[in-house]
Amino acid sequence: MFRNQYNTDVTTWSPQGRLFQVEYAMEAVKQGSAAIGLRSKAHVVLASVNKAQSELSSHQRKIFKVDGHIGVAIAGLTADGRVLSRYMRSECINYSYTYESPLPVGRLVVQLADKAQVCTQRSWKRPYGVGLLVAGLDESGARLYYNCPSGNYFEYQAFAIGSRSQAAKTYLERRFESFVSSSREDLPKDALFALRETLQGENLNSSTCTVAVVGVGEAFHILDNERRSSTC
Repeated sequence: MFRNQYNTDVTTWSPQGRLFQVEYAMEAVKQGSAAIGLRSKAHVVLASVNKAQSELSSHQRKIFKVDGHIGVAIAGLTADGRVLSRYMRSECINYSYTYESPLPVGRLVVQLADKAQVCTQRSWKRPYGVGLLVAGLDESGARLYYNCPSGNYFEYQAFAIGSRSQAAKTYLERRFESFVSSSREDLPKDALFALRETLQGENLNSSTCTVAVVGVGEAFHILDNERRSSTC
């Protein structure tokens, strides 16, 4: 049995029980520039690498604000990430208008996963080729989730996605027990240390990374260049 007999249609199973189009979408996440998320009891930090297609172009945004209490970092196809972040923003607005309260992070993550899963069951659609780290704050505290192109989602204390993310995961696995009690000032530093592991000797400075924070008493926002420089 040849692999290419089963990889042209997302709804066709291989004899090994695999959906190759979904696996290809997950591979697109691995090829994207690195993104990292980690949380303490009161704050969540997202960080991403700014990579341009060429020296003549600017980099594409990898971190998006969804609502005052939610933001996302993406790895993979930026266009897909932009569409999904707009969908999340719309869901937050609709919920806030209807119930006059912020949309719980966990509920939004489930809705996003359901939307991604539908694309694995329709022959006229393709899976979204992007992974999302969703950072948010709700009544139970700071939350960090990873949404996968397959429609799965997982909650993490810290996680890394994208190119060479395994090096960042190794750093996070060594340090994650201390993240719960980390201060607002220390958490972005750990995110940048982990991000630096993915660069393999390249310089990390305020122009090559983006850092965002959300927490208790602090709405989601991206740190400016000056504050990133002091952290780096």
